[in-house]
Amino acid sequence: MVQKLDTLIETPSQTAGPYVHIGCMPTYAGNAGAYDQEIGESPIADGAKGEIIEITGEVIDGTGWALRDAMLESWQADAAGKFPGSDGADPAVNGFCRFAADAETGKFTLRTVKPGAVPARGGVMQAPHISIWIVARGINVGLQSRIYFEDEDNSADPLLNRIEQKNRVETLIAKKTGEGQYAFNVVLQGENETVFLDI
Repeated sequence: MVQKLDTLIETPSQTAGPYVHIGCMPTYAGNAGAYDQEIGESPIADGAKGEIIEITGEVIDGTGWALRDAMLESWQADAAGKFPGSDGADPAVNGFCRFAADAETGKFTLRTVKPGAVPARGGVMQAPHISIWIVARGINVGLQSRIYFEDEDNSADPLLNRIEQKNRVETLIAKKTGEGQYAFNVVLQGENETVFLDI
């Protein structure tokens, strides 16, 4: 018997849970061989121009725990501020990376080239930054944010200047911990909650 259309209800939303890794990072999830190489394994290839950096951090939930099942994606320009496919863009920088928190510690590491400033609308320059997308258990819709750098001039960045609660700007700034080393945590809620973007 065919069910009447007026009896159908919306399917409840589901969190990413452990399945996001199985589909997006099968080798990480213990299913090696699905791809010769994980998609988005690195945003750079050998010979990338510019300063090679490492950003380490955690995705922290409202109780202060680091999520050990978080997956992140990043998108960025090359050291000259050009995105892949643009005229003059560095062919060794594809700009995209998919990486996960360590299943034991909850720490993630992004090894990449430090991006240059990129133009925004109206000719204003955006400070060097990396866009990130975060998914994990308990997150129904992936979260968008950015990583800026404390050793860059961020004062004229149009996005940072639109944040009304100026103390929250710091939640988007990676702190330099050494030569080519930065620390950046994503805080999902509570004190020092990261600024998330509605894009």
